[in-house]
Formats: sequence, C-alpha cells, structure tokens
Amino acid sequence: MILELAKRRKTVRKFKHESFPLEKLLKCIEAAKEAPSGMNAQPWHFVVVKDMELKRRIRETCEEGEKEFYERVKGKLGDWLSKKGFTWEKPFLTEAPYLVLVFSNVKAPFSKESTWLSIGYLLLALEEEGLATVTYTPPNFKAIAKLVNAPKDYRLEVILPVGYSNDDKPKYERKRLEEVYSLDKFELKS
Repeated sequence: MILELAKRRKTVRKFKHESFPLEKLLKCIEAAKEAPSGMNAQPWHFVVVKDMELKRRIRETCEEGEKEFYERVKGKLGDWLSKKGFTWEKPFLTEAPYLVLVFSNVKAPFSKESTWLSIGYLLLALEEEGLATVTYTPPNFKAIAKLVNAPKDYRLEVILPVGYSNDDKPKYERKRLEEVYSLDKFELKS
C-alpha cells in the first residue's frame, strides 16, 4: 500500500558497501517515468552513475560548492544544519553504489514541477525495492551537469545516491493530517 511506503520512507545519508543489480534501479526509474507532466512533455532524464572515478569527481565538485555555501549560511538554516551535524562533506556521494542525477528539460512547460513529480514516484519505488536515498541538491548544479555532458537545455534538479541503508536514525517526525489540510477555505492549524 502506498501510504505504508510513504510512512516507512526516510532520508538516508549512510549506505552499506553492498551493491545490487542495475536492473533493480532501472525498475524504479521505470515507475518514475510514469509520472504526470505538463503537456505530457515528460521532461525528465535520469543519468545513472556507477563509475567510482566519476562519483569521486562529482563528490569533489559538490564539496567545493558546499564549502562556499557553509561559509555563507547564517540564521535559522545555519543553526538547523549545525544542530543536525551537517557539514560540507558529502561521503554518501561515493559510498552509495549508484548515483542518479535527475535532470529537467527547461524548454518543456512546467519542467521543474513535472520532474519533481517523477522524483516523488522514484522515491516510493526505491522504498518498495528496499533501497534508500537522500534528495541532495548541490549548490553548484551547473558544474555537476558539465561532468556528465548534460545538454545546456537540461537542468540538474537533484542527485540521489542509491543503496542499502546503513543509517539507523529514525525518520523525522511528520505533522499530523489535521495540521496540513483545510476544507473549503485555507486555515492554519497547530
């Protein structure tokens, strides 16, 4: 049941070294491509990275951007990142057996929204297959796109490191249903 998959799915930043057949991941991408899209443009493209050298270069490039980001970040976000123990280091980019770089074709109508719908499908498909990920949005997405020869009309939306979880932290608590919906008129409830 989809509700159980959604309740079970959590963000994972630590992965086991154990790999799995590419076909298992492709089955999940097959589900993702079934998402709705503006004008049925299907503006997404998934680049699967298995090569360790390329994953290392992606990680190095991401971490360069993250260092700059962490030097600038302040306020509520900076406090939250510090409290959670997040740093510019992104070892999950080389620990996970695969990286899935998800691109959107910027010339398509509603490309970003449509692509993120497909990412949502992908997240639940990965959970169904017993695989884990984190939706990592690098601050220097153009530099990453260049590493995989993405055409200029394609924008990197997210990097999904995919593997078996080695992260025992619990899922972050979610708001109650009553807090996130209103009937007939917008009302915030706490």
